[in-house]
Amino acid sequence: MKISNCTSSALRNSYFQNRKSNMSFKDQIIQGIPASLPPKKLRSPEISHAPKRKEILSPEEKKLALINALRYFPKAWHRDLVGEFTEELTKYGRIYMYRFMPDYRMYARAISEYPGNSEKAKAIMLMIQNNLDPAVAQHPEELITYGGNGAVFQNWAQYLLTMKYLAEMTEEQTLHMYSGHPMGLFPSSPLSPRVIVTNGMMIPNYSKPDDWEKYNALGVTQYGQMTAGSYMYIGPQGIVHGTTITVMNAFRKKLGSGISPKGKIFLTAGLGGMSGAQPKAGNIAGCITICAEVNPSAAKKRHEQGWVDELITDMDQLIQRVHKAKNQEEVVSIAFLGNIVDVWERFDEENIFVELGSDQTSLHNPWAGGYYPVGLSFEESNLLMAENPEAFKEKVQESLRRQASAINRHTAKGTYFFDYGNAFLLEASRAGAAVMAENEIDFRYPSYVQDILGPMCFDYGFGPFRWVCTSGKSEDLRKTDQIAAQVLKEIMKESPASIQQQMQDNITWIEEAEKNRLVVGSQARILYADAEGRAKIAAAFNDAIANGEISAPIVLGRDHHDVSGTDSPYRETSNIYDGSKFTADMAIHNVIGDSFRGATWVSIHNGGGVGWGEVMNGGFGMVLDGSKQAEINLKSMLFYDVNNGIARRAWARNSGSLEAIQREMDRTPELKVTLPNLVDEDILKGLG
Repeated sequence: MKISNCTSSALRNSYFQNRKSNMSFKDQIIQGIPASLPPKKLRSPEISHAPKRKEILSPEEKKLALINALRYFPKAWHRDLVGEFTEELTKYGRIYMYRFMPDYRMYARAISEYPGNSEKAKAIMLMIQNNLDPAVAQHPEELITYGGNGAVFQNWAQYLLTMKYLAEMTEEQTLHMYSGHPMGLFPSSPLSPRVIVTNGMMIPNYSKPDDWEKYNALGVTQYGQMTAGSYMYIGPQGIVHGTTITVMNAFRKKLGSGISPKGKIFLTAGLGGMSGAQPKAGNIAGCITICAEVNPSAAKKRHEQGWVDELITDMDQLIQRVHKAKNQEEVVSIAFLGNIVDVWERFDEENIFVELGSDQTSLHNPWAGGYYPVGLSFEESNLLMAENPEAFKEKVQESLRRQASAINRHTAKGTYFFDYGNAFLLEASRAGAAVMAENEIDFRYPSYVQDILGPMCFDYGFGPFRWVCTSGKSEDLRKTDQIAAQVLKEIMKESPASIQQQMQDNITWIEEAEKNRLVVGSQARILYADAEGRAKIAAAFNDAIANGEISAPIVLGRDHHDVSGTDSPYRETSNIYDGSKFTADMAIHNVIGDSFRGATWVSIHNGGGVGWGEVMNGGFGMVLDGSKQAEINLKSMLFYDVNNGIARRAWARNSGSLEAIQREMDRTPELKVTLPNLVDEDILKGLG
């Protein structure tokens, strides 16, 4: 159920069919900015493109944007490029520099195919190209990996320069990346990170949505999302796993333990770069998944890839199909080409009971293509958002009020609705929808972190540990699956009862991963593990590389959606109740702490799945090469990367984290964490 090899190859071949060069791939990488001005290139009609961004720059600011773009190129080219860049800025709202798109195919090659002086730098080049693979990326020609605006770079000059720097880098240099711009190679040491990445680091008072529009259009900052701007995206597999864990536990919460979700409905929206994983996750969880999508190309792409079983374009046909699926207790995923608001309202009228409901549209980006209002077609919406953004905003907010109202009617019948951390409830509340609790402070529906992943996973240190086999060989990935499963089984024998379910869910996941055919792009895998599991799996990988069982280095990483790397009050840290969920100390400490404990690269971003100014995301990448130093690094860094977050959650009095950090201190005498003295609430009665 992945992109088949022929489909993936056809997409890539079509994408690059008119791009040829006499230079080899390695020579083009080493060249960086071309020695002579390349011919103008047209955007490919075969792939999805970013929507036009709204016009926000003043005439003087437009001149500044052009000056900023032209500084990447020799002065002799400026007269040739200024008109072209002006046209891009006017037509698309950004300067992407399409002329400088590379001639070679974009995908994760085997690490041996990259030029360079550092194996670690080569691994980073592999990860960057995977993020921009047209079979992986949402808008590859705009350098956007997912989420509508999750960018790897702002323009193609930044890509070319970055790859050149990585090819030149030695083990005594570090590349510093300023929101997609390679500031340069600086002397460091072999123990330093090879790359430091920041994205969207704004002065706090300049972190509103329109600030992103303005400063991104000027070419001075970008929205790195989570794993886009930190080169750690592995296609939809990561979100498939997270969504599978979420949906499985949501059904357990709704139905009770041991009751099958067959024939039960999970109703949601979005089939884009991240949300497109929902139907696949629903199939693995064993339910009926109905996922609405307004973008025809996105819906058709997921259907052609096999990530959704059926594609329906007519509402009456959808109603009939759902009745049949419920009556026959099917496990099936259905994409509905239409607006989710219409589905919620029609299901209410038809009295179709929905067991689980959520939403995974990109509401962190509501005014620029992240959410499409009911009553307008996809094309009409794109036109309105570019030509009359205020009218488009009104339509979106009206649509959110209608959607929330329909959801409220369903939950009154017994539907369990959870916010998927995409800012749905946040934006619905800002639109005046009836989504607030009686205290007018909290939302009436929990986020999935508050109810599911927080107390069940994050508080115990379980989160999205991932790896990429840089050989590009499926047999290496298969070997890592076997190693990971064996390690988890050994750990589970001694695990406390509180984490037995998580251990078993992830053992089942990794044993079935190859069968579920989850690979898109690089040979990558993900599972949820705690600090002990991550370190032991990584050490076993490193040993296997050292003894030749695995043929090339492995890149370790994680989603930022984890116990420790992200401060996000409406998602990752929404189950922090001591008032500190609006602080970002944890994410900053995470990236600094990882950087001197052995990470190969580290990243910190403003913005993510819940929006610019709403979250701080820290991430890392680590290359395992079978060396003794890699063993030292993984033990030190992975331990801190997880336990930093558990310690913070324990200080917030989260019971699972108190248990987990005490167990870790018992196991590791060098760890000493400040623990809270719990207060008997009886002494507070009558106060205030």
